[in-house]
Amino acid sequence: MMKRSLYLRFILTYLVFGLLCFSTVALFSARLSYHITLDQTADRLYDQAQTIARDYSDVYKDGRLPADFRNQLLGLENYADLRVWFVNTDGTISFDSADILTESVIDGFDPADSPRFYRTGSFYGMFSQDMLSVLAPITANFKTHGYVILHTSLSQVSQISDRMLLPLYITVGIVFGFSLLILLMIHRRVMRPLREITRAANEYASGNLKATVDVSQNDEIGYLADTLNLMAGELDASEDYQKKFIANVSHDFRSPLTSIKGYLNAIIDGVIPPESEEKYLRVVIHETERLENLTQSMLSLNSLDRQNMHLEYSEFDICRLIRGVCATFEGKCNARGISFDLILDAASIYVRADMGRIQQVLYNLTDNAIKFSHDNSEITISVSQVRDKAFISVKDYGIGIAKEDLKQIWTRFFKSDASRGKDKRGTGLGLSIVKEIINAHGEMIDVISTQGAGTEFTFRLPLVHPEED
Repeated sequence: MMKRSLYLRFILTYLVFGLLCFSTVALFSARLSYHITLDQTADRLYDQAQTIARDYSDVYKDGRLPADFRNQLLGLENYADLRVWFVNTDGTISFDSADILTESVIDGFDPADSPRFYRTGSFYGMFSQDMLSVLAPITANFKTHGYVILHTSLSQVSQISDRMLLPLYITVGIVFGFSLLILLMIHRRVMRPLREITRAANEYASGNLKATVDVSQNDEIGYLADTLNLMAGELDASEDYQKKFIANVSHDFRSPLTSIKGYLNAIIDGVIPPESEEKYLRVVIHETERLENLTQSMLSLNSLDRQNMHLEYSEFDICRLIRGVCATFEGKCNARGISFDLILDAASIYVRADMGRIQQVLYNLTDNAIKFSHDNSEITISVSQVRDKAFISVKDYGIGIAKEDLKQIWTRFFKSDASRGKDKRGTGLGLSIVKEIINAHGEMIDVISTQGAGTEFTFRLPLVHPEED
């Protein structure tokens, strides 16, 4: 309905525009053309009247024209659409080229009563229609003996004006025709794509995110269509992600809850002997710790999303922070024979960041490296300084990540098949949290991994140089 309304308004606007154009031409151009034609015709008649007055000034005696000269002017009306009068100073018409009003007297005749050299109208009531009249004096020996007055019908002036306007009307019609072609082009380039975009939008509204906008134009409409296609793809992917997210959450919560419920029911039912209860209660505690860890990770991510990752910046020694994180895992590493190899550019390297968040990043990356390292292996943590950045790397030599899984490791709750086999307690949220934190600092984290050879995560932080202190 909106589309049709828009198109209808577009057509109505165009028609109103065309009507206004023709009205403007008809009103202003016609009026202007008429007055121009009237002035030009009056100028031409005045020149003719002066010529006649000059040519006949010597023979116009006592208000009379000789018969042979009168014959020359008779019939001029039919030849040049002119009415020629010779009028005496007292207003008596001594000669009429139509031979109708000869010897008639013009009532109230006054050659000086018009502010212009011509007048329009019935000329003192002598004509039944409007005329254009011009007057030229007949002078001889510095004396005015009479006047030559030429008349032509104003309808003739209007006809000349209309003939002058005809090319203009044709031009406007041609322009209007071209504008119709432009309207058709606009309909094809704008209205049709909008109709297609509206159709796709309705599909999206009904839940069909697989629909695409079939518009291929290299302009704003095409950009809008591409944006809608991209949006639909992202929404579709987001919907798939949400389904997987819910499935993963349900699985990761259901598994420990099932274990807890099973063991507790077994203890209550007496299936488990009293001497073994402590063993299975410890299993229950372990499963509750898994749930707590999962819940805490989800709350952490939710907090980061909600607060738009509020960071508390400070300047701290990244080397000291790394040593502290390594000390945290000392017991776990000793049990498996895993050692840390710290490669630091200097004993102390200061960076500016949120120390608590970066500690969480290092903890998650180190914990991840330990999980997927082989027993009796080594984990390398290095810090190098390049210009104004500190590059921090955590590298293990364990099972590595499959190539097809590399793009998904940052996805929440994602666990590769190797991960599920190697580590049963992971939540699939650790790397998501790491990426959120690093991105919030305006930095990037990269990963390089070879299956069967190990994985290296590298991120960077801004350095604080001694001269800045």
